[in-house]
Amino acid sequence: MKITFLGATSEVTGSNYLLEHDGVKILIDCGLFQSGRFSDQKNYQPFKFNPAEIDCVILTHAHIDHSGRIPVLVKQGQGFQGEIYGTSPTLDFVEILLSDSLRILEKEARYHDRDPVYNEANVAKAVSLFKKVEYNNEISISQNLSFILRDAGHILGSAIIEIFYSKGDGPKKKAVFSGDLGNYPNPMLKRTTEVDQADYLVMESTYGGHQHEDIESRAKILKKVITETINNGGVLMVPAFAIERTQELLREINELVEKKQIPRVPIFLDSPLAIKVTDIYKQFQRYFNEEVKKVIKSGDDIFQFPGLNFCLTPEQSKRINSIPAPKIIIAGSGMSNGGRIIHHERRYLSDPKNTLLIIGYQAAGTLGRKIIDGAERVEILGEAIKVRAQIKKIGGYSAHADQDKLIDWVRPMKQSVKKVFLVHGEPDSMQILATKIKKELALEPIIPNFGESFELD
Repeated sequence: MKITFLGATSEVTGSNYLLEHDGVKILIDCGLFQSGRFSDQKNYQPFKFNPAEIDCVILTHAHIDHSGRIPVLVKQGQGFQGEIYGTSPTLDFVEILLSDSLRILEKEARYHDRDPVYNEANVAKAVSLFKKVEYNNEISISQNLSFILRDAGHILGSAIIEIFYSKGDGPKKKAVFSGDLGNYPNPMLKRTTEVDQADYLVMESTYGGHQHEDIESRAKILKKVITETINNGGVLMVPAFAIERTQELLREINELVEKKQIPRVPIFLDSPLAIKVTDIYKQFQRYFNEEVKKVIKSGDDIFQFPGLNFCLTPEQSKRINSIPAPKIIIAGSGMSNGGRIIHHERRYLSDPKNTLLIIGYQAAGTLGRKIIDGAERVEILGEAIKVRAQIKKIGGYSAHADQDKLIDWVRPMKQSVKKVFLVHGEPDSMQILATKIKKELALEPIIPNFGESFELD
């Protein structure tokens, strides 16, 4: 088997890996490159392969940096015609994410006087190729090639991909793609599946150089940030990813409200996408862990509580401005590189009574990254804005495993794995994780370059 790394090489976005075996070509993920803009210039470049020759795509999960170039795959050249595999939640999420992202891409394209990287017809064609599969079922691609999806615990429906391959009557080998691994224990999802054997491993390293706060700490910090902002008479802004982060936040605020641990103030979920995603979460409760299932069975709607307002329309979003502080606004995008949150940041960042709470990864070049790195002034929608608001961060809300959890996940495979490839991380995090893996597990991780290929025996 041959693997070629075509994205997420020494960067966090654009996940895309080409597998070739016995005349069959598979893509693992097909993600959008993201930087300061929602869509990076690299998304306009032709793929390093012929899309029409790809037999299938297997998705680890729905996040746009793993799925966002699927419509481009359909569009370029003669177009991809194969099947797109993923869990039921993953493919339901991808369908609405691609349509939602198209609105942002069209807006950016108009600003830069060019066509968007894909269109509605490309999205519709891609959706027609979806094929839903369940965890733990082996799916045959060819006589000598198959795969199984395991629960990654990252977001609802996220998967670790186990690829099984053989040559003729030879022994079956296994290559494992971690996708993005979950930050367990997750308040809603099941624990990340442990893989005890692999011949080759391709693993994310997003937080390879960091440790997160634990669940208990993050709840305390959230309560403190909310209480302090409300007592200051300010506005709490939370840029949140529509999938998982928003739902975890709603569940936690629901608990604070029900236990009367925070003052009652208006709370706005100002994200049509997050509202649609939350509806999908309600449809797939079988993916939740047992504790959350019990809470729901008791009659508690964990995504609804007094004071919560859903803002679907632009008019509802604009009306938030007329509601006096204190108030809480949860809106996308999670990196402040698009969506409704940037309108609220433009309005409220310059007031020291207000707070911006970062609860997710901020990619290099994004507005969120500039703010968290201490920028005193930022440009939002063409306007220079002074950053005087309080800037807070809670790492414990990350849906990614931190350094210790990444190493613990690799540990059961250390006796069998021949090569470990590190992807989906910034260079510093990758190097730190590689050094740690070498020291603790006596393995020599490889950090591949873009376009680099390796033969897997």
